[in-house]
Amino acid sequence: MPEIGAHQLEVAETLINVGRFLIIFVAARLLAELLVRWQLPTILGELVAGVIIGASGLHLIVPPETQATVSQGLMGLIGSLADVPAAGVAELYAESFPSLQTVATLGLFALLFLTGLESELDELVAVGAQATTVAVAGVALPFALGTAGLMALFHVEVIPAVFAGASMTATSIGITASVFGELKMLRSREGQIVIGAAVLDDILGIVILAVVVSLAGGGSLEIGPILKLVAAAVVFVVAAIGLSRTAAPAFDWLLDRLKAPGEVIVASFVVLTLCCFAATAIGLEAALGAFAAGLILSNSRHCHAIETAVKPVVALFATIFFVLIGTGMDLSVLNPFDPANRAGLVVAGFLLVVAIAGKVAAGWSFLSEQPTNRLVVGLGMMPRGEVGLIFLGLGTQAKLLSPALEAAILLMVIGSTFLAPVLLRLVLAGKNNGPDLDPLAEIPT
Repeated sequence: MPEIGAHQLEVAETLINVGRFLIIFVAARLLAELLVRWQLPTILGELVAGVIIGASGLHLIVPPETQATVSQGLMGLIGSLADVPAAGVAELYAESFPSLQTVATLGLFALLFLTGLESELDELVAVGAQATTVAVAGVALPFALGTAGLMALFHVEVIPAVFAGASMTATSIGITASVFGELKMLRSREGQIVIGAAVLDDILGIVILAVVVSLAGGGSLEIGPILKLVAAAVVFVVAAIGLSRTAAPAFDWLLDRLKAPGEVIVASFVVLTLCCFAATAIGLEAALGAFAAGLILSNSRHCHAIETAVKPVVALFATIFFVLIGTGMDLSVLNPFDPANRAGLVVAGFLLVVAIAGKVAAGWSFLSEQPTNRLVVGLGMMPRGEVGLIFLGLGTQAKLLSPALEAAILLMVIGSTFLAPVLLRLVLAGKNNGPDLDPLAEIPT
């Protein structure tokens, strides 16, 4: 575009970048406000907002890899304001999109850091064997059934099948804790087992995620590299838990001596980026490093101050991450009137059934001498929420999934997340005379 001046290009690029943020935040906030009034997770609102403004909707925010065309009306408006031809605006749009994805990645890391920071490791110890058994069963059953079923019944290739199975392993501690808290059941035996198991689920799920994404990069499923990666991931997480006892005091000592404004958030993000660097350097996913950084600082005396500083970053940048997941979704593959899509819808139904059955069955996996409502435990483990969407987002970024499998995983996450609060409220109706709300109920959803 040699005939276009540098100033015109700068104006056009600024309008594109600022306009994207404007569209994303307005759309996400409108949908989040709607869903929160229905007592549903705001993250789902952000995802739906992305679908509406993205490749399956208005084409206002379109990732270049989708090959979809950006709204000509939007390109024309920016072009007229910057005095740049629409074709030149479209080219600038594609060239500058990676910068938006980088900001979204920062949001993902901040969210995983906050998840690790709010992981109550003592909760896991308190309920001991029951929580551990529920967590392991809740990871193993959906993973094994999902992966084997996709390969045997639907002839999905190994890597995508393993990734889809892995996406069903995690449990959203935020959604579960908020529902149990509203019903004053969080300090009940069932509530404690579910919260402890969900903490371990997060750890196991993110370890599996790190291993699967790393394997996908190499395209190999040989047993040697798998064992090496699993061992590295386990050692990494165990080291992070150990450092939460030893390194957190050193972090506190340093933080007490910093005086410049912003010391809490900057020092925390130094630990975050260092852990991401270390995880990537040994062949693991950077996401595991972000989670481990939160675990390390979870025993800090300044933990509350760190949470307070990080939550606005998560609210701002994780919103972009979830909206971008939605913008890339091709929901046309879910049109039941197109015969070519029916196989994908069957896959989506299969994943949802396995996702629900695997977690509910985990409620019967432990031994207990005390009366325990096992159905409540199983339903409490069911919602995938933000953790499932993190899996989906990383799978999309790594180009591991076909559009049909991508949409099927999305439906599984949405279905399990919507159904869990509804079913828990039905099962626990009339049983909400327990103790007051627990602080864990304040975990953001």
